[in-house]
Amino acid sequence: MESNVIQEHAKQLTDSLLNALSSPQFYSQAGIIILAVIMAYAFIRLLDRHSDLLKPATSKTHFFWLRDSIYQIRSLLLPLFIILFMVMAVDFSEYFIKESWLVRIAQGLAVVLIIYSIISRFVSNIFIKAVFKWIAIPIALLQVLGWLDGVTNYLESLYIEMGNIKISAYGVARVIVFGSILFWLGRISNAIGQKAIRQQKNLDVGTREVFAKLFQVALYVVIFILLLQAMGINITTLAVFGGALGVGLGFGLQSIASNFISGIILLLDRSLAVGDYIELADGHKGTIRELNMRSTTLETYDGKDIMVPNEQFITTSFINWTHKNKKQRYSINLQVAYSTDLHHLFDLLREVVASHPKVLSGPDLPIEEIPDAEISSFGDSGVNILIEFWMNGIDDGEHRVGADLLLMIWDTLKENQIEIPFPQREVKIVKVGEGIHL
Repeated sequence: MESNVIQEHAKQLTDSLLNALSSPQFYSQAGIIILAVIMAYAFIRLLDRHSDLLKPATSKTHFFWLRDSIYQIRSLLLPLFIILFMVMAVDFSEYFIKESWLVRIAQGLAVVLIIYSIISRFVSNIFIKAVFKWIAIPIALLQVLGWLDGVTNYLESLYIEMGNIKISAYGVARVIVFGSILFWLGRISNAIGQKAIRQQKNLDVGTREVFAKLFQVALYVVIFILLLQAMGINITTLAVFGGALGVGLGFGLQSIASNFISGIILLLDRSLAVGDYIELADGHKGTIRELNMRSTTLETYDGKDIMVPNEQFITTSFINWTHKNKKQRYSINLQVAYSTDLHHLFDLLREVVASHPKVLSGPDLPIEEIPDAEISSFGDSGVNILIEFWMNGIDDGEHRVGADLLLMIWDTLKENQIEIPFPQREVKIVKVGEGIHL
């Protein structure tokens, strides 16, 4: 009996399908679909022939980025215009033929095509690709075909209740879909926004970092609010929770809040900038590579990263070697014998130090920046000599100068037979009576 019923339903479905495929309305809708595709293609050809929008930009004008963006997505314009002409085709078919089911199917396929093209071209994350392919495309297809409301109502009927909390299958699916899309869009928007802000050459580095971090914080707040809306949580109900959270921040998260506020202060007062060479009170030193809202990353010359909480820059002292002036003064101390011709020695030392390519030298420099050698003091075993010189940058890494100069000075002293004395002690032997006393 059941097999007969199934066969009867299958026969009715087959007859309905054959009647639909052989009806004049079917061929009329097929003609409208073909006409919409031809019109979209003709419009793109016309735009390509008579407009420069689809051609590569030849010069970097003020709107170069817009022209370049349009050129990069030119392959998506045809399916986009097909969708637009399909929307008009649906209304046209409803008005003249009184049917539009075939046109709607074609419109849904066009939507699937453009979404798939966007995913293949612009999305590299495997998880996001899977979300779009298996969730976003079916949702778009259901919406175009007009079946989305029915599927939504069915998913809302599948729920569980725990006290006053009602969790439906539709709510869970909505949070997963919108949460994934929001975080993906947020990460892309954050990268693009911060890159655009940091490319504003009319602003100094500190101001660009301030705006970049404020943009990042504002974006995260917007994403958080949108995610709450997707979860169906009313924002006004968070007032009491916000007060409790404030108390929690005051106690349990005090350090995090302090570092966050310190990061904003550092960005606003511009006492630190990316590229500055910092020496902390505890002896750690390095170049600032990143200024984050919670911590600052110092990159040392031996390849290590030091994560410094922002609060440390507010509460303790530190040395910023290169914030205002990249030029630094360094000194070398050595000792020579008392028999040395110091006038000749000073000429030799000034010449050898000035010969190093990293050392600043030349007649156009101020007198205090010219390499110099002078007597520092008189020691027990010889004369103490002080050598001073200036250079751009820190004496380490690619600007490592001190070790080279020591070797150059050593070679110069040996060539000129100038002695670096050993420690000397004078011993007197005095005879008192029959004993000997030192």
